Amino acid sequence: MRLHANHRTCPSTRKLICRRVLIEGWTLAQAAEAAGCSERTAAKWVRRYRDGDHDLLDRSSRPRRSPTRLPADRVAALEALRRLRMTAAEIAEALNLALSTVSLWLKRIGLGKRSRLDPVEPPNRYERRHPGELVHVDIKKLGRISVLGAGHRVLGHRASQHARRIDGRQTGLTGHEYVHVMIDDYSRLAYAEVLEDLTAACAITFLRHAVDWFAERGVRVRAVMTDNGSCYIAHAYAAALNALGLRQLRIKPGRPRTNGKAERFIQTLINEWAYARVYGSSAERTAALPDYLRRYNFSRPHGSLGHQAPATRLNNVVGNYS
Repeated sequence: MRLHANHRTCPSTRKLICRRVLIEGWTLAQAAEAAGCSERTAAKWVRRYRDGDHDLLDRSSRPRRSPTRLPADRVAALEALRRLRMTAAEIAEALNLALSTVSLWLKRIGLGKRSRLDPVEPPNRYERRHPGELVHVDIKKLGRISVLGAGHRVLGHRASQHARRIDGRQTGLTGHEYVHVMIDDYSRLAYAEVLEDLTAACAITFLRHAVDWFAERGVRVRAVMTDNGSCYIAHAYAAALNALGLRQLRIKPGRPRTNGKAERFIQTLINEWAYARVYGSSAERTAALPDYLRRYNFSRPHGSLGHQAPATRLNNVVGNYS
């Protein structure tokens, strides 16, 4: 049941008004004053009750007739032209309609975006059978936190991201830093590290650190899935993979969902670590990362693992929480 936002009465109150007027002999003025509404409102509900409406629900505010409403055949023609991938402006010109009218109806029929014309792609969920069989790697850019104060996500503006001059000296950190992530496809065990850049050299450094980190926990990495970023298609990165005995799988361009486990871990990392609280500096934020990873891997429930921590899928990490 939906009530109009400004109504003072509900169906029970309306029935009480009708009973008091029609059965108990109250006047309309007395019943309206007791219910906290106008006499005109009380008269309306009494009239409807006499006419046989004993539910006394709100009626739609829409008029019974809409003479200027777009005819059904015009709406069908509009939809047919949209399915030919015509823009709203082209449809408006072809049907001699106002652009605002075409845009309104495209939104109403669910075709406001041309991407809605394509059928929804079914999810393609997969999971490797053993830890280390495949790991997902990705990079997320983070704005540096100025030493002069909190960033734009806290203050609501971007002035804090710009360097300032005090007594002729430039103060404050500007620019970005990059968090590199690696997550195991089977166990969801994850490692992340904040580095200065996203070059091939940084990606190689992270790769070596991450492979060693997994090895210390009994997970031997065999294959790495990446996107087609410049650092991942570099010859130096391929040579580093070869030296470590790793196979590289690259996702199809424009298909980030293929590397979805890394994308989802980054989203979790951003929400629960990077922007979870106010940090005084980028260094303070970076220092908090190991503690968060320890919680993520060993105690935080993971929805895709039956609300168990990733480490529960490994047999040889008990006691090794670093």
